[in-house]
Amino acid sequence: MVTWIVLGVVLFALVVLALAVRPVLARLPRLSRAAVALQRRQAEAEALKSAAEVLQQRAGALQERAAVTEERLALIKVRRGK
Repeated sequence: MVTWIVLGVVLFALVVLALAVRPVLARLPRLSRAAVALQRRQAEAEALKSAAEVLQQRAGALQERAAVTEERLALIKVRRGK
């Protein structure tokens, strides 16, 4: 008799587990598509990050060139003023 009760409780627990897992399994295809989309976005973000770093380096180089040009312009103005 105890064996039947234990067996019934175990079977009931398995049924409850199956009912709890069913909605999760139904969402797996959507979760998979979302994961693929997120990976694609991550790749795009990394590409944008590298492009931004290149632009930042170019902007720094241009800023240095502008500073040198200003210094040369100031020297030219000083020389012409004398």
